[in-house]
Parts: sequence; structure tokens; C-alpha cells
Amino acid sequence: MKFYMPVTVYEENNCVWNHRKELAALGRKALILTGKSSAKACGALGDVEKALREEGVDWLLFEDVEENPSVETVMAARRLGLSAGVDFVIGIGGGSPLDAAKAVAVMLCYKDKGADFLYEEPEQTGSLPVAAIPSTCGTGSEVTAVSVLTRHEKRTKASIAHRVFPKLALIDVRYLLSAPHSLICNTAVDALGHLVESYLNTNATDYSRMLVREGLVIWSLSKDVLLGRRKMEEADLHHLMMASTLGGMAIAHTGTAIPHALSYALTYELGIPHGKAVGYFLPGYIKGAKKEEKNALLALMGFSGTEELAAFYLKVCGKTEIDAGVLDRAVEETAKNIGKLALCPYPLDEACLRGMGMIKSI
Repeated sequence: MKFYMPVTVYEENNCVWNHRKELAALGRKALILTGKSSAKACGALGDVEKALREEGVDWLLFEDVEENPSVETVMAARRLGLSAGVDFVIGIGGGSPLDAAKAVAVMLCYKDKGADFLYEEPEQTGSLPVAAIPSTCGTGSEVTAVSVLTRHEKRTKASIAHRVFPKLALIDVRYLLSAPHSLICNTAVDALGHLVESYLNTNATDYSRMLVREGLVIWSLSKDVLLGRRKMEEADLHHLMMASTLGGMAIAHTGTAIPHALSYALTYELGIPHGKAVGYFLPGYIKGAKKEEKNALLALMGFSGTEELAAFYLKVCGKTEIDAGVLDRAVEETAKNIGKLALCPYPLDEACLRGMGMIKSI
């Protein structure tokens, strides 16, 4: 067995300020990647700018990272970074800016390469240093080497071929305070997907399952918050963010499995948020597992069965009507994805994949 986690992770209040010297040690001019508004609204961007200013580090801001960032956006950010001579990258936000930051860091290192290089298998990967500052509780991207981008020419999302672990992850749970409840729910379900898919995975080891077990127990402590039964407390911020980071550490070793693969067509074609799209397939994916593994997972989550999990999903994410043609496409594409199919610990065919729609499990 192998366990490898090269990211230096800090989680605490005022995390960026407290570790500003380590952030500044990554370079002398940063390219900061964010979405349009959330990094400002939660205070993370202001914290980073204050820290860099204090340490005498220059920066410029690229704030056009869309949800489910595209290859085209990565190349636009690369052009800006090259023109300014940046030497490290900071991603602030949910999975979109963090994933984009990794891809941009690769392309800044390979200045003469075109966009196709992102999906070319490298002999080795080089990149500028990356710092990741999450502001949602689902991606875990701050501790993975994966960058998932939208490929419009293929009408889907796909991981780039290069693996880029951030050098530094700075986690301040207070950044969750400004997030709307719907975003908290969707991203928390994404974290749940990472944990479940890492557990039911042919790459799973005792070490990766250790992360999953702890992550699911911690995740379950805030289910009532997601269900709207009680208000968010400070401890819940920690629980949700820690579960997300542990889920990221787990999939860094195993990779995501079938629910993620099925989700991409739903997100691209129907605009369904990533976590919600993943969650749609989770009850069905668990239902196909061996009895002892299924029961172990559900017990860790605090659910009596897949029916209760499906009802929870409907409550926190809302009912999802899936166009039959889109579901057909998701199933057909996943059935051709030999790498993803190999990660499922039980036999699969197109009928099994089609049956994973969670509405059918209620």
C-alpha cells in the first residue's frame, strides 16, 4: 500500500494571515484566480491581498472563472499570467477556481504549448506552485492533484492528464458563512460523493478507507443543518469543511468512480450543479454494493438504508427531472469509460448504470 499526501494543510481562523509568510514563499508575483463575486463576498480575496501586501508580494487578479471552468478560460488566464510574468498561482473559491488554478499553473510552465497539451499524457508534469484557498465544503480540490475542466468540443467535463498537488492549502471555515444554504447543500453532497466513491472503489486501501470513515462520521454530524432542522453553528462549519478535505484526500488515492462519471452529462447539458448531479446517482451506486459494505457505509452516514439517503437527497437538493436523452448519453459515455468502470467493485453493464438514477430507489 502507498499513502502520499504532499499538501501542507492549515485549518484555523485567520488562516491566510497566520501563514502569510509560507504563502509569500511560493513566489514574488501571484496570479489569483476567482469567480465573479464569492471570493470577495466571503472575505477570502481581501485576506489574501492583505497578506501579500504585508509580505511585499505583487499580484494580479483573474476573476472570470465560471462554474465548471472551461479549457478556454484556462487559456485566457494563462495569457494574462504570461503577460505579467507571474511565478505562482492562487486559487480562491470552490472547485472551479481551484481546479482552474492547477491547469493554469501547468500551462504557465509550458509556455509554448497549446490547449491540447492539457489532455496529452505527459512523461512528467511541471507547473508553477499553487496555493488553494477553499470557500465551499465539497470540492476537496485543495488536497488533490486533479483538475476537471469543461471541454466544449466534447460537450462534457474531463480531468486533465496532468497531476498538480497544491503546495499549500489554507482553510478558514468562516468563508462558509456567506454561502447560501443551497450552495452548502450541493457542495456537501459532492463531499459525500467523494467519500462514498472512494470507499466503493477497487483502488481503496486501509489508509484511504480510514479517511472515508472519519470523513463520513464528521459529515453526518451536520445533517440536520443541511435538512434545515437547526441553524448552522461554528462546529458545523468545521465538520463540513473537514469532511470535504478528508474526501479530497481519499479520492487523491482512489479517484472518483461511477456517480461522478454519470454526473458530467447532467451538468453540461442541463446545468445541474455538480454536487447535485453526483448525488442523484449515489443511492443507486451504494445499492449495488456487497451487503456488508453497503451497511457499513450507511451506518457511518447515519442512514437506515438507501431509501432514507434518497429522501435526504431530495430534501436538501430538491427533486431533479432528468431528460431521458441526457441520461442515455450519460450511461452510454460511462459504459465506454473503461477506466471508470474498473474502479467499481462490482460488475456493471448499461442496465446497471441506467438503474442508478436515485428516483428509482425510493
